[in-house]
Amino acid sequence: MRRLDLGYFVRPAEEAGTEHPRVEPVLAYLVRTGSGLVLFDTGLGAADPETEAHYRPRRRPLPEALADAGVAVGEISLVVNCHLHFDHCGGNPAFARTPIVAQAAELDSARGDGYTFPELVDFPGARYEALDGEAEILPGVWIIPTPGHTAGHQSLVVRHPDGTVILAGQAHDFASGFGGDHLALQAAAAGSAPPLPPYSPWLPRLLSFDPRRVLFAHDCAVWEPPA
Repeated sequence: MRRLDLGYFVRPAEEAGTEHPRVEPVLAYLVRTGSGLVLFDTGLGAADPETEAHYRPRRRPLPEALADAGVAVGEISLVVNCHLHFDHCGGNPAFARTPIVAQAAELDSARGDGYTFPELVDFPGARYEALDGEAEILPGVWIIPTPGHTAGHQSLVVRHPDGTVILAGQAHDFASGFGGDHLALQAAAAGSAPPLPPYSPWLPRLLSFDPRRVLFAHDCAVWEPPA
């Protein structure tokens, strides 16, 4: 598995909920499986002038990032998008006729008004494989719905003999958020008295894969279990 740096954007302070703007990385992941190369997310797409001014993105071309990993665009056999906002599906048009896996609910949202940039989703030769829930898309490679950031958000689970890795996309913005969710679940399971923070309803299913690492789309930090 290889992390790909596809640039960054600047989230305004009022959107970040902080005193200052926050610069966030845009990360994709290349997964080498026995059935071929899987690309999880494709980076920042071209946006309209208003969005460009709002987020001030700095893009690193996807072909360049793949080349640094020793891979050409044409070698990718399957693309998975955690969701279809422009900072996650921007490179999709490079994969005409390559299967792209997304939740049906996410595709429905992406084809509505004001959700994303339509040309990044429905381009000539686009070939989506729409899922309605979880699926083992390749041996040991699972898609698990993780709604929250969007209704059709999904994560990728990669089983491996030396430990399972979960590519959580934007299920949480930061590894610390996932860690807080995990602790809230632990506290509830241990019978701690309320009030307790809520945790994501899909978290027990993700943890049932016994992940050794969880990686994210906008955070270079990695979550690992405390023991």
